[in-house]
Amino acid sequence: MEKYNLKMNSSDTDAPAIPVSRFPVYGFVGVVVIGLSEIMLFLGVKIVGVWFTPLAWTGYILFVDALNVRVRGGSLIRSRPREFLAMLPWSVCCWLIFEGYNFYLRNWEYVGLPENEFWRAFGYAWSFATIFPAILETAELFEALQSRYNGKSVSIGSGIVYGMILAGVACLVVPLLVRQEIASTLFGFVWIGAYLLLDPVNYRIGGNSVLGELRRGSRSRLYALALSGIVCGILWEFWNYWAIAKWKYVVPIPFAGPKIFEMPLLGFLGFIPFAFECYAMQEMLIGVFPGLRRGNSN
Repeated sequence: MEKYNLKMNSSDTDAPAIPVSRFPVYGFVGVVVIGLSEIMLFLGVKIVGVWFTPLAWTGYILFVDALNVRVRGGSLIRSRPREFLAMLPWSVCCWLIFEGYNFYLRNWEYVGLPENEFWRAFGYAWSFATIFPAILETAELFEALQSRYNGKSVSIGSGIVYGMILAGVACLVVPLLVRQEIASTLFGFVWIGAYLLLDPVNYRIGGNSVLGELRRGSRSRLYALALSGIVCGILWEFWNYWAIAKWKYVVPIPFAGPKIFEMPLLGFLGFIPFAFECYAMQEMLIGVFPGLRRGNSN
């Protein structure tokens, strides 16, 4: 059995401890990529400033994946390469859904991008491809590091499942049915809608889901995803703030709080449900193509 299944995908709460492995060399490469990118950014090297976001997140993914190998004995890159490679374009496709909403909601805009259309598209694709690996690698690490949190099993009836699905559909549809000036204040609906829609679907088809974890009485994955969203959210905003090619927010509500980097304080809460959405979207992909995860070895 692959070691990922012992930690992230198994309902067996008595899974044996995973032996500690060596820290892979590519983890050090990741640290060097982040470090050199930071140094050259602050030295004013323009090309690094333009490409800083995907560079930093590529280094981060290599580093966290290596940490997972060290702590868990397995990781996305080392243990599940097919899933990792499929995750990259899937991350781009899923984020483009949110970009599509943003055409109407207009909650953020990009500045400082390459003028050449090809390189601009390449930058978009590279940056968007790092989203899912960053969130899910970090969640795996947090789940491996924390103690197991078990509680009372939650009964998940059909009412909860279909109620969540309907709520998810409503969250995704309502912002598109109202005037733009109103819709732009409803961005929070979009950030929870995909999770509310997909997680119960994953549960119903027998895939991995937060609902399934609750039914088994496990809380570890919930905490890991929430922590991952917070950590990655802070890093996204921190690295974005210093980059030349970056995004800026338009938040038309008066109680969003002061800005921390480019993000209003209230907006940081959105990274928590976003982590859950990334998880639900990835597990939907695995539900359709289980071979991406099945049969990999460490």
